[in-house]
Amino acid sequence: MALTDNPIPEADPSDAELARQESWVVDAVEVLYGDRTDVAERFVHHLVTTGIEWGLLGPREIPKMWDRHVLNCAVVQELLPKGALVADVGSGAGLPGIALAIARPDVQFVLIEPLERRVDWLEMVIADLELENVDVVRARSEQVFETVDVDIVTARAVSAMKSLVPMTVPLLHGTGELLAIKGKSAANEIEKADKVLRTFKTKNSEVLTVGDELLAVATTVVRLTYGS
Repeated sequence: MALTDNPIPEADPSDAELARQESWVVDAVEVLYGDRTDVAERFVHHLVTTGIEWGLLGPREIPKMWDRHVLNCAVVQELLPKGALVADVGSGAGLPGIALAIARPDVQFVLIEPLERRVDWLEMVIADLELENVDVVRARSEQVFETVDVDIVTARAVSAMKSLVPMTVPLLHGTGELLAIKGKSAANEIEKADKVLRTFKTKNSEVLTVGDELLAVATTVVRLTYGS
């Protein structure tokens, strides 16, 4: 059978409407976003419309946009200290960068993304959501090692730890944390990255779970610490 004989059904953006989500999703959104829930809803609307149209996400992701993507990222906010400067490497569709920036207007974010199409989309969404705590830099992270100096680097679905560390840790300039959203392979990735962690003088590495009390599946985060 040819692929064209069994096309993917057209996705319905209404499948991602908050009012149609399970009760635990609605409760989690209220806890994580509070009076900024309307901004988070507008972000999700972009993800399931323009995000799909621009090719940043696939239509099959629409029904799980809240729980699998936005909330999966939003719970990481508890690891961000007030007033921190955060670089989100390989920001793509603003996950986790924009999802976190909406929840934490007290934290400044720099989204680092090399692809022009994604950068254009990010800038469009940031302008529409009127986010004053987010900037976008079109570059590979390695190209801005000398000009970007942050407290925390975040990354999601970018690369395995042994490759991710060299492309992110230099942005900390010796002091700070890398927060990498990972899956079940997190501990194994740390083990495989042992030589790289030692090369970059990693002070501490740990696997955390956040959102245990809010999400159906807690978010796994690898936290690497640098400096004194």
